[in-house]
Amino acid sequence: MASRLEINFIRLLSRCESMASEKRGEAEWRLEKYVAALEDMLVALRKSPSKPTQEVLTEYTRKVDFLKGLLEAEKLASPTEKALANQFLAPGRTPTIANERMPATKTVHIQSKARCTGEMRDELLGTRLSGKDGDLRNRRCLPLDERQSAAELDAVLQHHHNLQEKLAEDMLNLARNLKNNTLAAQNIIKQDNQTLSQSMRQADLNFEKLKTESERLEQHTKKSVNWLLWLMLILVSFTFISMILFIRIFPRLR
Repeated sequence: MASRLEINFIRLLSRCESMASEKRGEAEWRLEKYVAALEDMLVALRKSPSKPTQEVLTEYTRKVDFLKGLLEAEKLASPTEKALANQFLAPGRTPTIANERMPATKTVHIQSKARCTGEMRDELLGTRLSGKDGDLRNRRCLPLDERQSAAELDAVLQHHHNLQEKLAEDMLNLARNLKNNTLAAQNIIKQDNQTLSQSMRQADLNFEKLKTESERLEQHTKKSVNWLLWLMLILVSFTFISMILFIRIFPRLR
């Protein structure tokens, strides 16, 4: 269950996200003060005994850093610098409150990009006017700008939706290719296992045959040694008897 400090942090964070999504004047200072209060509450939340999980704290830090970066980007003078600074902003990944379909910081990021794009286009086309005349014309054209911003926001949202669909399709194709490659590798491994099993069986048969032939050769070798031994004994005996007979038949001469 969330602590009271975390509940107050979530409420203030949701309020800041809502303010960031609205158009603000140059004299608007509350959002900057609220973001500073969010930083202090986030530090206290990290030190709290009943602090949330590390993933939740990381998401809170990501959203607070996004709001800080958004305020710093709005202070830049050039629309190009603002657009470049917006490119490096990282909105939150999860909704702050339950009734959000998409994270509010992501919506604010898209709106900020659309505004920067409109300012860059106006700067390139030279449609910005100075002085009271320019202010009057800007006030007269305010609904048109709002419609253009809404149209640009819809176009950006549609573009991101198309990118997400394309990414999902690419991931699906990648998953299919990975599945096909896995099945092909599985079949190859299965065939290799069958070949290895056959080779092992053949090796076992060859080992049994070799063992049988070795036993036969050993028996044959033993038989050959026995015959040779008997032959040597007979030859030695015959030689000994022949010498005795020779000595008896031919006595030594005196």
